[in-house]
This record gives sequence, structure tokens and C-alpha cells, in this order.
Amino acid sequence: MDLITTIKGSLLENFFPAGWNIKKIDECCNNPPEKITERQPWWNKNFSPVPCDTLDEFNTKMGHEIALEIKQCRDKKRKLILILPVGPMGMYRWIVYFLREWNVDCRHVYGFNMDEWSDKDGNTLPPSNPGAFQNAMEEAFYGPLGNLTVPKSQRNFATKKMLPEYPEKINDLRKEGAKLVVIFGIGRVFHIAFWEPHFAAEFRSVAEWKRQEYRTGAKLHPLTIEQNAITSFKSRTTLVPCFANTIGPGIFLKADKVIGGADGTLGRGMMWQGMSLWVTLRYGTDMWVPSSFMPTRPGKLFFLKELAGPLVPECN
Repeated sequence: MDLITTIKGSLLENFFPAGWNIKKIDECCNNPPEKITERQPWWNKNFSPVPCDTLDEFNTKMGHEIALEIKQCRDKKRKLILILPVGPMGMYRWIVYFLREWNVDCRHVYGFNMDEWSDKDGNTLPPSNPGAFQNAMEEAFYGPLGNLTVPKSQRNFATKKMLPEYPEKINDLRKEGAKLVVIFGIGRVFHIAFWEPHFAAEFRSVAEWKRQEYRTGAKLHPLTIEQNAITSFKSRTTLVPCFANTIGPGIFLKADKVIGGADGTLGRGMMWQGMSLWVTLRYGTDMWVPSSFMPTRPGKLFFLKELAGPLVPECN
């Protein structure tokens, strides 16, 4: 007796995105933990998952990976485009630490936040709001870098005005030889940024889906709302907006390198991201599972070993 055998006639019967293969999702999660790094045929030859024993190890390694990209591009006198998430967040203090230790000036860096809360018309929270992603980035990354920081004119946030400017700005920088590095987390419903799985219903082909560069006032899945209520709003669902502005696959799948992170454990054996991690690595590319495309790009996905499972019930 489980979800698959009892879903018919339940309140969940039409709740999940229509293109999901629930049985396949379950099969992805049924692998033994030690097989999580086993290479799959569709992975990029230069993509690898990186297991971490502790949250401190995870934050440090991910932060070092990003800081090293910034340093190496500076050393090569090459511009760097960073697509930045607010979640995970623990790596930012280590990025700052390494850059300050190495005295790396970030004038060659162009930051693009991948998403922001909004209303249905794409209007966003004011930057001073504690829940705003712009506020989080200024507090965790740009501010602590001090005189080494990214110039304000090179910081881009996913507002109604600025987000539509992303494609042209990024394309112009790439024509100048800039490297595009996408830093990402994985959503409960396998989204990248706030590019949700149910958007796939609007497109006739994967090729058309891959061309989508951004969306303002994107309608979020209920599981995304609850994920953020738990991880960012201290369980207070009533504070979470139902819409967001977000980049799309037309930007995040053009990455020269991806640096991902999955740290979604909750303590006492509980977690929210184990299924998300396994499906990302095992489902195979499918526009109904946006994160499934990330292993097709060169890069690394850092994750807490605990998320590998085994994903079976425990008495807590």
C-alpha cells in the first residue's frame, strides 16, 4: 500500500505535473546509496556528483569550487558570468573567505540572480524586504566582499525590468569571451531556478522548451510553495508568494560549467531533497523534470551523503 496504489480517487490524483512518470520516479529512489555516483549514459563526460559527509564539508567544497572559477577567470583576464541562486546559501561565506584570502578583485564578474519572488504580473518584493533574494545576495555575497566586490553596475536581479534584459546582456558578454557558470540548487519538484515542471505542457517539443530564456510572474507548483515555507520561511506558508520571476532553460542549459548543490536535510533523519537528487541523476532528460538536464553539462553537483538514502521510512 503506497501512493501509486492508492492515488486513484484521492486528492492527489491530479495534483502532480501531468508529464511525471510516478513509477519511474519511485524506481530512481530505489537504488542503494553507494550507486548514486555511478555514471549514466546521458551525463556529460565532465560532469560528476561529489558526495560530502557533513554540511560544513559541503559548504566549504562548493564555496571553494566557485571561488576558484572566479580566481581562474581573473588570472586569465577573462570575464565571468555567474548565474546565482538563493538556495543553497552556505557556500557564499566560503566564497567570500577564499576570495579575500587570495585578494581576488571581482571587477571581471557579472552576477545574474536566477530568480525572485513576484506577483502574477512580475512585480517583485522591494530589495529591503528580508524575504527578497536581492537582499539575501547583498547580505551574503556582495556586501561581505568589501572593496573586492562585484561592481554594482554588474549585479543583475530578476526584477520585472531587469530580467528581460538578461538574454541580450549575457549574449553580449559571451561574444566578448566571457565564461558562463550556472550555480544551482534542485527544487522539490525538480525545478532549476523557478522553472517549474508543469511549464512543459505549453511546448510541443523539447527543442522549443529549451529556447525559453525567462518568465515573469511564473505560476509556482504547490510543492514549491511548501518547500520554501519549510526551508526559508520557518514553516509560515502564508508568507510565501505564489509567483516568481525566473530564468529558463534557454539560459541555464547554455552553461559552460555548472556547480550544483543539494543539502536538503532537516535533522533527526528527516530530509526533503533525497528524491530530488536521485531523480536528477537517474530519470534521464525530460522537460517535465527540468533538473534532469543538468548532468548533461560539464561541472559538479555537491551533495550530502545522507540524501542518497536509503530512502525508506524510519521511526524518529
